[in-house]
Amino acid sequence: MASLATTDICDAHIPLLNSGDLRVLQPIFQSYGLCRAFSGPVVTLKVFEDNVMVRELLETKGEGRVLVVDGGGSMRCALVGGNLGQLAQNMGWAGIVVNGCIRDVDEINGCDIGVKALATHPRKSNRRGIGEKNVLVHIAGTIIHDGEWLYADGDGILISKTELSI
Repeated sequence: MASLATTDICDAHIPLLNSGDLRVLQPIFQSYGLCRAFSGPVVTLKVFEDNVMVRELLETKGEGRVLVVDGGGSMRCALVGGNLGQLAQNMGWAGIVVNGCIRDVDEINGCDIGVKALATHPRKSNRRGIGEKNVLVHIAGTIIHDGEWLYADGDGILISKTELSI
């Protein structure tokens, strides 16, 4: 799915920015994967140092959606690695945003998806299966609801209550 430039979206939708219907995430994420620009409806997931539910969601048909993982900002392990990056690509996900770490960066950088994460970490996560999906998450100074739209590129990440055009 082609993505609109975040700068163009901001310029064209100033009233939405002012009302809060369009929000800009704080610029704390690094970019990975072959798709440096991506967009789609959001699926939210809240986990902490446990990626079982990340895998479960990525095993479903992505249909151009973006998985937003609130990992609590943990810098102690990775929630997404190369196998999950490949799985996301194969299942048709547009991208993944991780409020936490990823690993296997060279593998993820070879995947035809977009990935944004705080950092990289070589340690894998726990596997207890604890978390919540399709819930409100608060990351990078922004509240994100399941079903909202995410637009990401080299200039930043936007969250919109609705799908946007220019």
